[in-house]
Amino acid sequence: MVVLLSISAITNSVIVALPLFSGALAATFTLTSNCEYTVWPGVLSGAGTAPLSSTGFALHKGESRNLKALAAWSGRFWGRTLCATDSSDKFSCATGDCGSSRVECSGGGADPPATLSDFTLDGSDGMDFYDVSLVDGFNLPMLVVPQGGSVGGCTSTGCLVDLNGLCPSGLKVVLSTSDGGSEYVACKSACEAFGSPQYCCSGAYGNPNTCKPSSYSQFFKNACPRAYSYAFDDATSTFTCASADYVITFCPSTTSHKSSDPTPGASKTPPSNSTMVIYKGGAPLVLRTAAMLLRISLAGLALCLCLSRGRAEATQRSHRRF
Repeated sequence: MVVLLSISAITNSVIVALPLFSGALAATFTLTSNCEYTVWPGVLSGAGTAPLSSTGFALHKGESRNLKALAAWSGRFWGRTLCATDSSDKFSCATGDCGSSRVECSGGGADPPATLSDFTLDGSDGMDFYDVSLVDGFNLPMLVVPQGGSVGGCTSTGCLVDLNGLCPSGLKVVLSTSDGGSEYVACKSACEAFGSPQYCCSGAYGNPNTCKPSSYSQFFKNACPRAYSYAFDDATSTFTCASADYVITFCPSTTSHKSSDPTPGASKTPPSNSTMVIYKGGAPLVLRTAAMLLRISLAGLALCLCLSRGRAEATQRSHRRF
């Protein structure tokens, strides 16, 4: 009888401990906007991780919102711009739209071009891996700042420059305005614009030995040295921290407007009744029984850690994994 009670006690302790481990709070994300226009952040959780309390909402200038993530969460954040609801109650955005037809993205990802911030919490060696990526293009400046981190570089990263007006002509996304003018609202990646394997790091170019920086990716890298400029830009673009919270700021410069170099007749504040026109420009865890149960539980934990490590490595390799 004593033996059975001991087995039961150990088994219960293991079963109870596992949910506590998996449900621990890992980080708080604070999303804030300094943009002179409304930004609608989008949130997408990685496969196998619990979604956050919101997947989309509006931020006016000076507003902030906190989102709490559990241990081993992975996912991404981005900003949607020039959003509106039409007469049929369909919500859509000119840049970064997630295709849900609602303010909440509900599992939808960002339609490129969009500036992305990617996170894998509690990855390899318990580290958080994070980056800001322009692999899918650019639509607004973004800054990620770790707070309270105890281990790792905990370096701020992002893209502080509004690239829309500076964008190479073949990558520009232009919005026509109601007053007859036009405005640069986003900057495509070369992959999105031209679809070539050498720009997309696909096919024969699907490894770091064959996929190299292009003149287009170098444009992004020169302007934003800490941001990903193409799929294998790991060495200078992936950062680590542990036990940190993160502040994600859209338009970290208070002087940032939607277009840094609007064409004649364009408004600096995005109009709500604009019509988007895209010019191609040429185109991602005793007794024998108790010991057995314990080994099974530890194996489960090891598998979780292995999966987390895999997500971390995937973060470094690809920005289209969601």
